[in-house]
Amino acid sequence: MFIQTQNTPNPNSLKFLPEKKVSKIGPLEIKKKNNIKNELVRNILSINGVTSIFLTEDFLSVNKEENIDWEEVKHIIISFINDYYSSGNNVVLEGSNDLNQNNDLTEIEKKIINLLESKIRPAVARDGGDIKFKEFKDGIVKVELQGSCSGCPSSTATLKRGVENLLRHYVPEIKEVLAI
Repeated sequence: MFIQTQNTPNPNSLKFLPEKKVSKIGPLEIKKKNNIKNELVRNILSINGVTSIFLTEDFLSVNKEENIDWEEVKHIIISFINDYYSSGNNVVLEGSNDLNQNNDLTEIEKKIINLLESKIRPAVARDGGDIKFKEFKDGIVKVELQGSCSGCPSSTATLKRGVENLLRHYVPEIKEVLAI
């Protein structure tokens, strides 16, 4: 199996593309190995210097501490991914993900979520990350940046120039977008 890697705008995050399904439950970021039973995720989070792993349908991105060099951990991660799929596993995460299921959304919140999912999430995913709606209150949209976007030096500029401008264009009630 050939696993491609791609650099992301965040120098402490690397995107891994295993050419197989990664998550069937949607995007998920995991920061603590105690929170999941999956062998691959636990192994990657056990690597010294790895801080989180973000999984989506066809890739996973791994975040590391700034003082760790990618050459120290990249080949270990690739080896873990190869071993996992070679053992007969076809997907890393499957089942249902009922997190963030909220049917009590206002029309504006539904419009914001739709814009995030259709116009912003695909661009953010190309860089190895994700953006999740958290709340809309008093004209302020709060979002969570995950994967490569979490802690990325350029994420503030992207959030203000890209996300905020786009959302304000379609939803005039929005005054500001903040990352939490």
